[in-house]
Amino acid sequence: MFQRCLFLCLLLSLSGVSRSTAAAPPAVEDFLVEGRLAEGAAAMQAAVDADPDDGLSRFGLGVTQFFQAVEALGQSQYRYGLLGNRRRAIPFMRLPIPENDKPEQISYESARSTIQEFVSGLSKAEQTLAGVKASGVKLPLKIGQIRLDLDGDGVGTDEESIWNILNALNGGGRPEEAAATVNQLVVAFDDGDVLWLRGYCHVMSALGEMVLAYDWRDQFERTAHLFYPSVKSPYDFLQTEGAGPFNGFNSQNILDVIALIHTVNYECIEPERMKTALGHLESVISLSRESWKLINAETDNDREWLPNPRQSAALGELRVSQQNLVGWQAFLDEADAILQGKKLLPFWRGIDGGAMFFDGNFPEHPELGINVRKIFLEPARLDLILWLQGTGLQPFLEKGERTDPDAWRRIMDAFNGNFFLFMAWFNRFCDCNQWGHEYRERTAGA
Repeated sequence: MFQRCLFLCLLLSLSGVSRSTAAAPPAVEDFLVEGRLAEGAAAMQAAVDADPDDGLSRFGLGVTQFFQAVEALGQSQYRYGLLGNRRRAIPFMRLPIPENDKPEQISYESARSTIQEFVSGLSKAEQTLAGVKASGVKLPLKIGQIRLDLDGDGVGTDEESIWNILNALNGGGRPEEAAATVNQLVVAFDDGDVLWLRGYCHVMSALGEMVLAYDWRDQFERTAHLFYPSVKSPYDFLQTEGAGPFNGFNSQNILDVIALIHTVNYECIEPERMKTALGHLESVISLSRESWKLINAETDNDREWLPNPRQSAALGELRVSQQNLVGWQAFLDEADAILQGKKLLPFWRGIDGGAMFFDGNFPEHPELGINVRKIFLEPARLDLILWLQGTGLQPFLEKGERTDPDAWRRIMDAFNGNFFLFMAWFNRFCDCNQWGHEYRERTAGA
């Protein structure tokens, strides 16, 4: 799911902006379509250096830097041969990265370095985007034609285009007519989308910081052979088994999956990273509020990526109602209260008569709740089994106001059961064939 979300997030960064009142900077779109990110970043940086107040060039620089961070992550996975011929056996991992016949050996240290490089790249992009002030910027962009150099060979091919990436994530089988149609699809990105992309930078950075806060060496050395063909590990005998038949898995890999779950037992070795992750999540909430203020103030209806209730989305027939926005603001308020420690999560143990998980209601201790803020500010060992059992959460339990399950039901009802679709948003565009079908229908009479 992480990989799927990651590549879906790329779409929002496809931004070079046009502004009639300013001299045209180098066209970011040309660099993105041709997969020349390093050249694009250099051109945008030169334009920003020449005019620091040019939000157009700064926006182009930020999105190119975002692409560079993601591209570097893809290239590192190619270098270490991520999944090899197992890629097609795992849902959401059918990425169009060629199999590497000579992968490098990956170690625990190099795996952590890969994540750190990604987080650093996201931070660089977000800081650049933070300098883009709302000024009516707008980018009409053919998003399906953007290319990434996923294998690091210096060329962004058609197989590494956004359209092909999404099609691969969707299981392939794209009709040629759908590909031709989607390649002509234009989305006009604007000010609200800048803040939205900054929010996604913070989301992915929070994930990365949380991973790096803990020591997962033991899990890596015992189970990383599930994902990489050459792993530096004390358990050399695991490497000799190879990928195995049946789409790359042998029956003994079931034992490896059990070990993978069993070894989710991490000591927090860099607690400051958890505080940083909390800051990222708090920024996501703040940026989402700011983004929707801008979106709601829009009066045009120009191929919108994130539409307000008076607009329509460029892709498909997706609509955002006033009811959706009320529900979303309620979600942000509730999530903010939880992150601030003002409200606690329900705790499912210590209930008279025992917990009943399958009666339609979430079990809830009458007094104790989980202080999520403490998990970030006073992190302890993360033991998955003991957390689920409840005793591992002892350091974070306290009395206080708990988030109301009825409030969450009302939030879900505001989206007619599609809350997570709205939250993830890009899941709407994973069905590339449907994407092309809907766009053809909408443009048939044009």
